[in-house]
Parts: sequence; structure tokens; C-alpha cells
Amino acid sequence: MKKFLMGNEAIAMGAIHAGVNLVCGYPGTPSTEILETVAKNNDGSIYVEWSVNEKAAMEVAAGASYSGARTLVTMKQVGLNVASDPLMSLAYVGVKGGMVIVSADDPGPISSQTEQDTRHFAQFSKLPVFDPSSPEEAYAMIGDAFALSEEYGTPVLFRPTTRVCHGCASMEIADTKTVNKPEGFIKDAKWTIFPRLSYQNHLKIEERNPAMGEKLSSYRFNTITGGGTKGIATGGISYEYTKEALGDCNAKLLKVSTPHPFPEKLALAFLNGLTEVMVIEELDPVIERELIFLCGKHHLNVAIRGKLSGDVQQAGENTVESVKAVLHNYLGLPAPEKDEPLPPLPVRPPVLCAGCPHRASFYAVKQAMKGQKAVFAGDIGCYTLGNAMPLDMVDTCLCMGADITIAQGMQHIEPDVKHFSFIGDSTFFASGITGVVNAVYNESDITLIVLDNSTTAMTGHQPHPGTGRTMMGNITEKVSIPAILTAVGVKEVSVVNPFHLAEAVEAVKKAATHKGVSAVIFQSPCIAVSKPSSAYWVDSEQCAGCKKCINEIGCPAVSMDGGKAFIEPSLCFGCSLCAQVCPCGAMKGVQ
Repeated sequence: MKKFLMGNEAIAMGAIHAGVNLVCGYPGTPSTEILETVAKNNDGSIYVEWSVNEKAAMEVAAGASYSGARTLVTMKQVGLNVASDPLMSLAYVGVKGGMVIVSADDPGPISSQTEQDTRHFAQFSKLPVFDPSSPEEAYAMIGDAFALSEEYGTPVLFRPTTRVCHGCASMEIADTKTVNKPEGFIKDAKWTIFPRLSYQNHLKIEERNPAMGEKLSSYRFNTITGGGTKGIATGGISYEYTKEALGDCNAKLLKVSTPHPFPEKLALAFLNGLTEVMVIEELDPVIERELIFLCGKHHLNVAIRGKLSGDVQQAGENTVESVKAVLHNYLGLPAPEKDEPLPPLPVRPPVLCAGCPHRASFYAVKQAMKGQKAVFAGDIGCYTLGNAMPLDMVDTCLCMGADITIAQGMQHIEPDVKHFSFIGDSTFFASGITGVVNAVYNESDITLIVLDNSTTAMTGHQPHPGTGRTMMGNITEKVSIPAILTAVGVKEVSVVNPFHLAEAVEAVKKAATHKGVSAVIFQSPCIAVSKPSSAYWVDSEQCAGCKKCINEIGCPAVSMDGGKAFIEPSLCFGCSLCAQVCPCGAMKGVQ
């Protein structure tokens, strides 16, 4: 059948048709829709879970793969950092059932804190990596990745980038699927990693990878087309940009879909007869370095150009226009046409949604600590936006779960300053618990603020252990954050609704005076999960035009009109925060 699919949907359908038995991962843009699509199209034969973090997902999949199951693990590029501990050992131990690890890269970066390139992880871990250039290829390649994994007994990395993940295309989809019946776990000493076994397996890997590279030289998605004395080497989505930019121009084009192990034999055939090569890729000069190495190894007089030579930009996404500009200088193609200049777009910085409980939580802490010296360590999530004015309540943001430990480090150096850490409920389960244990054990004096909005809001409202729901559709026991904090030794724990502003401020004041680790859990659902009551409105006769509602909370639903505050009814969800802040009592709820 023919379907119009997003790249992530194509990867999911390809895995289903390849007979995947277990899928697990942690939500992260641009990878999230892969697991959700599997769950949506699950006939009951596939086990699907959102794991508490990427490391847990990797290890769950490894256990299933040891038992002969085909497994798929999904995450974004920074998630692979979290999963790297089991990944590096899995590269040595190996697998039985096919295991494919999707690490979606985010050139730009569009929604990430780094612009890292998973192809380096493939080289570092000595694992093969597939790099699809389109949704159609992603659908076809995922089955090949499972087959290669089982042929060589190794995990395989799969690296779609944002434009492949979120691009859409019509493609032929199989109406049948492979049925994989796991053999079950068979006891064998090889599954227990010891130094001597690691040494022996390392030698096997070094022997295996060149043979795998030879095999991949004839892989159907590694190709050479065109001719001439000037070549272009590319891969991933940059191949699509290059093809469009070339148009009818005939240039010798190498497409690398498996950057590691590098298809050396194919690359040597490509280099034969060339004087120079332009390499166009995202993000880092991986293909470029491989070609430079081959030229040195085989004494080829071919000039390799790209990022290292300054011909291609060092960071950010490629585009058809940027590739055309490169090829204009390289091949003498017509310069890209300049469009008529557009009027500048209005500046719209990202803001917390109108009615977001995080705004009330930040404001409560800010009011409680007014006049005191305090530092606020933030984390990854919607609440990172608490750094914007007028809240100005996020002083640091490093990576998931680091708020708690960053606050500890600062507190040990400046014990006279009050240190707060802000973390979301999903992130608390993913990587926050160990930080709390570390704080209690090492007698840190910090206040933890848990922003519990009952969902994983930033990536699309996925369930987590605190929601009482799984991706298999089961209702399960909710894991209690207050109970966890109490169990690990936090003596002062309070739970409060941040929209009860006076109560919230007092809870923070009490926690801040406690010596040692204290915690305030602000519980209020995300407005996308549970809409509050009707919109508020402004009594213009009572409004003094003081702008306190705007200058202190920064809600996008509140503006000024004719010197008076105005609430846009289509944006307001009736959270009541502005009414509690207004000194004039001008904000009114609908009767």
C-alpha cells in the first residue's frame, strides 16, 4: 500500500514490518514520534515502553536482545550521552537478536542544547551506523539495520537528522511483516563481561569492521553516479540538497549511507580519476576526514575540500541554498537566485504558555526570596523558559538532572547564599533522583523545587512513572515523588498548588529556612492536560494602569490597551495568578 508518512513514522513502520519485538526509549525531539507510532500501530505483539531514561531503555533492550528479540531503542543525540555507558560495553559483548539504536541528530540545533554528531559515537564505539537521506530510505534502511545487527551480532546505530525525522513523503509500505519468534535466553559465559573477554572481543571487532566496510561498499544505498574530474561526496539529508542543487549538472557524486565502517572500496572507486572533491555533510567533517585518510593511505593526489578547508560552513544545517552557493564556487554553477527581501519578522521570544503553572511556581519562589541573595539552578524542559524576563529565575542550565548537583557545587563554595534547584516531574524520574541522594548524603544545604505538571510537556505529553499510565495502555501504580524524597532522607517536604500564591510563598519560605536538603513540590497539571476554568477579564474602572501584572509575571494573555490592562480571552485559561498579583483587584473571574 502507499502511505504519506513522516520520517519518524516511516522508521516505526519499517521496524514493525521487520518484526521488532520490543521498543523502548525516552522522548526527545526530533525522535519522539518513532515510539509513539509503534504504540499506535501495535497489534499487541510488540512490547512498548517509555523508559525512565535512555540508559534504562538501552539496558532493557539489551536484555531482550540477549533473548533473541529484535529490539529498537529511540532517543535524541544528547540522550545517547546518557546511554553511552551500556552502549560501549554492548559493543564488546554483542547481541543475539537484532538491536537498532536510533539516535536522532538535531543540526541547527533546532530544539537541543548541543549540535553533536552521532557518527562520531559510531567511530568511538566501533559500531556500524546507517545515515538515511530521506523518509523513504529510512523505511527501507531500518530492516537492513536489523539484518546487519544479527549477521554480525552487534548493536547498530541509526542516525536520522531532524529534516529526515520530520520530513514527509509518499512511499510504498509492505502489507505483511516479518514474524520474529525469540529463542529465549541461553546461558553462555559470553554475556558476562570480564577484562579478558573484552580484550578478545576488541580484537574480533577490529578484525570484523574492515570486513563489514567491504560488505557495505556494495550496499544498495551507498552509490556512485555521474562522472567528470571533479567529485562531490555527501550523505544523509545533504545528499537530497546536493541533488536538487546540481539539477542537470553532471558531476561525479558519492553517496555515503553507512559512514562507519566506511565503505573504503567504493570510496576508492569514486576517487579514481578525480582531481578534487567537495564534501557536503552535516554536522562534522566525518566523510571529509575519511577521504583525506584514504588519499594519504593510498598516495592519491586528490584535493579534498569541505568544512576543514573552509568551503562549507562549520556549524548549523545545510540547505539547498547553502549547497548551491558552495557548488557555484566549486563547479561554476549559476549563483542561487536572491529572493525579494522580506520585511523583518517580529521578535517573538519563546515564553511559558498562558496559564502555565510553572509561571506561578517561579513567581512564588521569587516573592519568597525577595531581598535575599539566592541562586536558581534550572534544568531541561519547558521551565527553562523561566530564565526570560520578567521572571528571570533560571541562572544555570546544563543538562537533564544537573540542576540538583549544580546547586550543590555552588552551595559548597558559597554557603552563605541560598541555592535553589528547579526540576520537572519527568526529569526528576529520568535523572534527578541520584542528585537528591548525593545532596542528602553529602549534607548539602539546598532547596529542591519540583515542578510537577503531571506530564512530559516539552516533548509532547508522554506518560512517566508519576502519571500512572504506560505506553502499553495499562493503568499502573503512580510513583510518588514525595515518598521518594522522604525515603532518601529529605526531612522537609511540602506539596502545594502554585496557583494558591500566598500558601506557595509560605511553603518556599519555610523550606528555605530549613538546614539541609528541603523540597517544595508544586503540583498543578499542564494546561494542555487539564484546562482550568473560564477566562478572566479586567474591570477598567478599577485598573490603575500600574502594569504590575505585566512587569512581574509576563503572561502572554495580558497586555495594555489605552493605558489599562487587557486580558485576551482566547489566550486566558483562568489560572487566577494575575488576579492575585493585581494590587487593585481589577482582574475578575467569569461568574
